[in-house]
Amino acid sequence: MGAVSLGGMRVFAIADPHLSSAHPKPMTVFGDTWAGHPEAFFRGWRRTVADDDLVLVPGDISWAMSLEDALGDLRAIAALPGRKVLLRGNHDYWWPSVSKLRAALPEGMYALQNDALRFGGVVVAGTRGWVCPGAPGFSEDDERIYRRELARLDLSLQAAQRLREVGTKLVVMLHYPPTNARLEPSGFTERLAAAAPDAVVFGHLHGDYRGRVVEHVGEAPAYLVAADALEFVPRLILPDND
Repeated sequence: MGAVSLGGMRVFAIADPHLSSAHPKPMTVFGDTWAGHPEAFFRGWRRTVADDDLVLVPGDISWAMSLEDALGDLRAIAALPGRKVLLRGNHDYWWPSVSKLRAALPEGMYALQNDALRFGGVVVAGTRGWVCPGAPGFSEDDERIYRRELARLDLSLQAAQRLREVGTKLVVMLHYPPTNARLEPSGFTERLAAAAPDAVVFGHLHGDYRGRVVEHVGEAPAYLVAADALEFVPRLILPDND
């Protein structure tokens, strides 16, 4: 896709909003940290993000099972400040073909799949990812999906390379972390290190993972941006970018 011109924007990220306006699903069953959700998610976003900013939302956006049911959640996010880039998570069963999704998205909201997007001086790439070899119970089916996600990351990084210019920054979004729980190298970390992004963001992990997630991939900082890990406040990834 082509470039979208934004001046002086900041780049934030927050994953796993787990919205459910069509069929409400309280998240407190997953722990007390979810008390006050989803209001805390919307409140944290509004007090942090400005209209000129870009917010990356790497997956698990809505519990809906169809695009029709998910549209209420998507419109609620679209109404928040900033422009938004969405990535599919493992619970986003409502996600249709990317062409159908892009046709339905509200203004200022973008879907990332097998390609890359450029916003001013920032290029965004990524894929959902999957559990990595060495994870408990890693199966032949996991291996198949893992390889498919590596191929999708290749496509996205190739598209990003075509959009990059001197001085342009690259942020890569994943839903799953790029390593197993032992933080061992993987096909994801190898590709990311070779691409030399300015930052990597991922979600998926819930609970207290501080000190137990990868913090760098190659020279790039890596950030766990699951909503509960951020106390529902989007994390600043890159400061002002012209």
